[in-house]
Amino acid sequence: MFLTISTTGTPERPATDLGFLLHKHPDKAQTFSTSHGTAHVFYPEASSERCTAALLLEVDPVTLVRRGKGKGRGGAPDAALAQYVNDRPYAASSLLSVAMTTVFKSALNGACRAMPERAAEPLPLRIEVPALPARGGAVLVHKLFAPLGWTRVEAVAVPLDEQFPEWGDSRYVRLVLEGELRLADALRQLYVLLPVLDDAKHYWVAPDEVDKLLKAGEGWLAGHPEQKLITSRYLSRRWGLTRQAMERLELVRLAESDDLEVESVDNAVDETTDTEERPVPLAGRRRAAIIEALTAAGAHRVLDLGCGQGQLVQELLKDMRFTEIVGVDVSMRALTVAARRLKLDRMGERQAERVALRQGALTYTDKRLKGYDAAVLSEVIEHLDLPRLPALEYAVFGSARPRTVLVTTPNVEYNVRWETLPAGHVRHGDHRFEWTREEFRDWAGQVAARHGYAVEFVPVGPDDPEVGPPTQMAVFTMAAADGRAPDETDTRTTDTRNTRDRRTPQPAQNPQSTRSPEPAPETPATTTTPKEAKAA
Repeated sequence: MFLTISTTGTPERPATDLGFLLHKHPDKAQTFSTSHGTAHVFYPEASSERCTAALLLEVDPVTLVRRGKGKGRGGAPDAALAQYVNDRPYAASSLLSVAMTTVFKSALNGACRAMPERAAEPLPLRIEVPALPARGGAVLVHKLFAPLGWTRVEAVAVPLDEQFPEWGDSRYVRLVLEGELRLADALRQLYVLLPVLDDAKHYWVAPDEVDKLLKAGEGWLAGHPEQKLITSRYLSRRWGLTRQAMERLELVRLAESDDLEVESVDNAVDETTDTEERPVPLAGRRRAAIIEALTAAGAHRVLDLGCGQGQLVQELLKDMRFTEIVGVDVSMRALTVAARRLKLDRMGERQAERVALRQGALTYTDKRLKGYDAAVLSEVIEHLDLPRLPALEYAVFGSARPRTVLVTTPNVEYNVRWETLPAGHVRHGDHRFEWTREEFRDWAGQVAARHGYAVEFVPVGPDDPEVGPPTQMAVFTMAAADGRAPDETDTRTTDTRNTRDRRTPQPAQNPQSTRSPEPAPETPATTTTPKEAKAA
């Protein structure tokens, strides 16, 4: 197997800096032992104008057979070939990828103490692989490499026999890549895509391969148009691992779309404690109030938006009046906990048909959330930054448009009754705000007016005569059967505690613009079925 990496330079920034980035001196030929043979690194040319580093991998066929049993895990991808007669010593494959991690480990990580600034900036690169197996041909090669910033992607098919052109082309191509990329990015792309194009691996694919894929694919795989194919082939079509990788990549994409860290998006589960509120009876009362409101609305198909660890979904499943229950959350960790709580992997078939868990961001529209009787946002809105609320508002009330929407949120006025809560502190470290009753009614009234809903307010928990209940719930009901928004003066806002509050409040402190937000882009949701939960 053979691979060359070339770059150009000037006297001020010589091309031989490539030697520093690869941690291999241009004046030396070096040899390294690998699990299946010997790797050689040398420089066919090294000047200030042009420098080329070559990696030559000599595969020991006997070692390959002994370690890989000749096929399947270790050898030829074609079972018809004898174990000693295959293309593994000659065609670029996962063997070359593993050799790259041995020889160019520091370069793959983008580390260079001598020239950190050169390692961090793009270089004019030319990469050649003379014999690359490509299941999918030159078309697939272009699909995989073209979106990654290469200005030239050339994949020339190698004929089966040059003396007999009528035999046609083989499945091998001569690959040439040219463009300005960071060296670490180029090496990581090769590390992933060489075995993907070969569609075979010389070793058993274990669960830790998911971490390897995500590390090598950082910065480019989450947004790649062929992400599904790359992930499936890299993980040798192991469905459970592929699903796990796709879910984690979706988290990365969601985080990047909002310019956030993945950890800040996937934070619905506390690593050390259950995040269900204390005291527990309040959480139970909140779920009971939600179920009572859903029953009164005659809802059968219900969305639990921001379902967290699945406590409400679990309660809804106990009531056979709810025929379809869908839990949605951006956090895969929370959905995994919910799947375990619900025992999806051991659930009976009839019960399993009633429930589904999906990954999705509530600030993006999702066409699969349309057509439901009711949606619940229980203790969700306070976890969003105020500028993001219009996007959530449109996604739920403007796009999904269930007939009934229930929204619960803490009443900040009641916080003075929590003896263990310091003054001025919110109830949860991730709460971006907590509203007074008046602020919540102002927001709910404006939402109802904009989207054609009537709204009433229900206290949850002990209703203190001075500071109100610990939790406040708004029950939105679509005001017109045809879904058309009535005049703002027709929108009702009521409080079940006091008839004098039956009015549309004027905002004392407007948390957001009264202008309806622009439609947010649709984002696909990931569904967890009982069988998938067992694999997870």
